Amino acid sequence: MTTPRDLLITAMEVEPSRPVERGEMSLALAGAELIDFLAAGVITLDDDRIVPGGGAAVADRLLDQAVASLVREAPYEAVSDWLWRRGRELAPAYLAALEAEGVLTRQRSHWKPFQDGQRVLADSPDRRRAEDRWESNEPVLVALATAVGIRDQETEDAPNSPGAPDEPDEAVETVLAAVNDALIELESVKQRRAIEQAAFDNIWRGQ
Repeated sequence: MTTPRDLLITAMEVEPSRPVERGEMSLALAGAELIDFLAAGVITLDDDRIVPGGGAAVADRLLDQAVASLVREAPYEAVSDWLWRRGRELAPAYLAALEAEGVLTRQRSHWKPFQDGQRVLADSPDRRRAEDRWESNEPVLVALATAVGIRDQETEDAPNSPGAPDEPDEAVETVLAAVNDALIELESVKQRRAIEQAAFDNIWRGQ
């Protein structure tokens, strides 16, 4: 189960058409966790409700936290609620974990040796695995990357092209749809706040 890591590494590896914002990535990472949990049998979905199962997650601190935070009593938690709750500041947490493990390193400037440098990807098995999934057009990774703008919808390969990996099943599609809905909602909130801020600024300017 590596989809959250692979998505974040891909975001750093591929030059997107626009910068991916932290809130967008955090929501997508929360969705990626659920998709990996579905694959491992850690959860199942009852309609859009997350039902804990008997599978085991890989040894990973962030995934252990995610499993521990699952709601284990009926009526359980909706996928959309999980995305907003679990996705809060999730991108910085994954960045910190990758840096602590050496997957990311700091590239310091020769002229500013005492300042923290820009995060860059080290040559690692994690990076190569993410590259393999991306280059093979793995549908889940491509769908999440498209949702956050790493890959344009127009450039997405045809899903039924010869040799393409199997398409996501219904439960995974439910999670992907919820991620897209959450991202649309996030954009609406940002636009509304921008309008409110512009109106507030105009009041102070006397307009």
